[in-house]
Amino acid sequence: MARRCAVTGKGVQTGNNVSHSNIKSKRRFLPNLQVTSLMSESLNRTVRVRLSTHGLRTIEHVGGIDAFLMTTANTKLSPELRKIKRLVQKAAEDRAAA
Repeated sequence: MARRCAVTGKGVQTGNNVSHSNIKSKRRFLPNLQVTSLMSESLNRTVRVRLSTHGLRTIEHVGGIDAFLMTTANTKLSPELRKIKRLVQKAAEDRAAA
């Protein structure tokens, strides 16, 4: 599983550890990824996604996972979120038809 946020696209960055004697060795800066369960209103269930804390704040700011998915273009979503978006759209169409 890649260390990349599904919403913001934040990933691993590289840099140097610099010692007191100025010797440099490579290191990695990992994003603050959290596995979270977000409640989808249209699916009536929770959806587990791996997000950075910034991505989680973005989803909450928009108004939840359903609102975020419906307002974001497919090209800006990860394949994992595109799959969830298709499920949400199908549930919304079924609800409108009933």
